[in-house]
Amino acid sequence: MTQNEKQIRDLLDGTLPWSQLHQAMSAYKESGRFQTYVRILQERMSWPERILLPLTDRLYIVEKDGHAAVKCDCGHEFGDYRENWKLSALIRVRRSEDELREIYGPFACHPDWMELREFLCPGCGALLEVDAAVPGYPVTFDFLPDLTTFYRDWLHEPAPTWLEGQPAPSSKAWASR
Repeated sequence: MTQNEKQIRDLLDGTLPWSQLHQAMSAYKESGRFQTYVRILQERMSWPERILLPLTDRLYIVEKDGHAAVKCDCGHEFGDYRENWKLSALIRVRRSEDELREIYGPFACHPDWMELREFLCPGCGALLEVDAAVPGYPVTFDFLPDLTTFYRDWLHEPAPTWLEGQPAPSSKAWASR
């Protein structure tokens, strides 16, 4: 195991000492780090689909039957990566004064000003993300990567061939979701 691989494993396990974490954040990232990171993540999954891009600590864009889908580490699939995965999650909305006080204590704002939306995995119940929003504000779609460009121009690797025929995400498409 290389030092780079050990450092990534320790980082994922939460055991990397602060001094090494700080150094890793500040230092030049050697080529191949992303590939090593994804390989280590892939080893830890119980499902066989290839990870194309991690989205969060628990969500991944994976290659699934010739398309890209969002998947939780428990195996639950949220659907096409170009669609907002949050709309397929279980959503708990904290909108009363008591519910907001559970989180913010005496510093909670008035529920007319803000609500908390907790997005949970239907497969394992894990809390995947929390949004604070004005009541009635649409659910946000945080990230729509152009996978072809990422692989071709950033990783300097060929993108999966089935991606080549798909249109790149546009800002217009993103804004309408």
